[in-house]
Amino acid sequence: MTNSKDWLEPAFEAIAIDDDGRACADIPESACKDEAGNFFAHVSALTLSKSGDALVDPKLVLSWLMTSLGAPSALVGLLVPIREAGALLPQMFTAEKLRELPQRKWAWSAGASVQGLAALAIAFAALFLTGLQAGIAILAALTVLSLARSVCSVCYKDVLGKTVDKSRRGRATGLASSLSAIAAIIFALVLYFGNFERFTVVVVALFVAGVAWIAGSLVFTSLSEEKGATEGGANAFKSAMENLQYFKTEPQLRTFIMTRGLLTATAFAPPFMVALGTQGQEGSSSLGLLVFSSALSALLSSFIWGTLSDRSSRKVLIIASIIGASALAATVAASALGWMQGDFVLPVLLFVLMVSYQGVRLGRSTHLVDMATSETRAAFTALSNTAIGIVLLAGGVFSLIANFAGLEVTLTILAVMCALAIWPALGLDEVQS
Repeated sequence: MTNSKDWLEPAFEAIAIDDDGRACADIPESACKDEAGNFFAHVSALTLSKSGDALVDPKLVLSWLMTSLGAPSALVGLLVPIREAGALLPQMFTAEKLRELPQRKWAWSAGASVQGLAALAIAFAALFLTGLQAGIAILAALTVLSLARSVCSVCYKDVLGKTVDKSRRGRATGLASSLSAIAAIIFALVLYFGNFERFTVVVVALFVAGVAWIAGSLVFTSLSEEKGATEGGANAFKSAMENLQYFKTEPQLRTFIMTRGLLTATAFAPPFMVALGTQGQEGSSSLGLLVFSSALSALLSSFIWGTLSDRSSRKVLIIASIIGASALAATVAASALGWMQGDFVLPVLLFVLMVSYQGVRLGRSTHLVDMATSETRAAFTALSNTAIGIVLLAGGVFSLIANFAGLEVTLTILAVMCALAIWPALGLDEVQS
């Protein structure tokens, strides 16, 4: 029978197949036949999901929104920890239960739908609430969004590993990141050049994000995913404790988590860079330019990082560490020289840092999928994400450091973390070999 998605083969070969030809190294022949359709289903669903992420950005968009609504600054400071840690910490306790599903695409789809509904809830809160009530409502909706995202995170790498060959996974995620950046760039251009009220643009963007997540959930159901192993569906806490054995038996997992933990500096740094660059200014006036800078970095670098990750995710992490350390060191130097008040200094520095951030995201994602086997992939993902979730939650200490020691000291520490990440990254295996 002719595959209904055969028309996708030419595009798939042009985008994802190297000169060496097409071969499937670690997915079954049946999955290989459906790979073109699956590749573009991944790209489409992930593009919609990442577009939602870009429009509901806690570091820039939600922090500006809560401030404009008069929410207490203490609540604004909880946005990034809730968004990041909330998406990671629960995974140790959900991974084994999710493995009871022979087809995990349904869990990802459900999680994406909930993220969409949560984004819509944030939009409605912005329309009808102000002050403390708005802050609490937005944080509550963001908590739900983050928990739903944790389900998607556990399932996604497992589904990707079953449906797309290891030599092409980075390209799928990298292409999606580049395409989703277009939505963020349009958003940024409207913010910067449009004659619309900025608050209205942000609220409309939140509604668009909600619809994008729900549409992505529908696209993901079209994947041709074969039933997989379902072992490990025991008591959640007991299973989580059993998974801890991998910390002892898998030295590469420990090295990977150390590298990824140090590189969380690229996620912590943007709010402090923005605070440093907007001291004495009206911070919201540069929102569009900063969103544009962040989106442009994803558009220009993601596909390149993804392609490089398919060849050596280890080298991607090393290069991203160097770029991140350089961007943060340059930010501290620019502040010391009094250059941060220039209109384009902060956007340029943020652009370079976000290039590093994209490299970290794609490099560590590809490395984890290719490092693990089909039996260990879900457990490795949950353990890694849970460990990093704890690091992200502990990252609240940087706010205290910034308050008592200053923004420059905080950014210097984060630059040192990026530089230190080079050492464990050098110890990672070339898992694509």
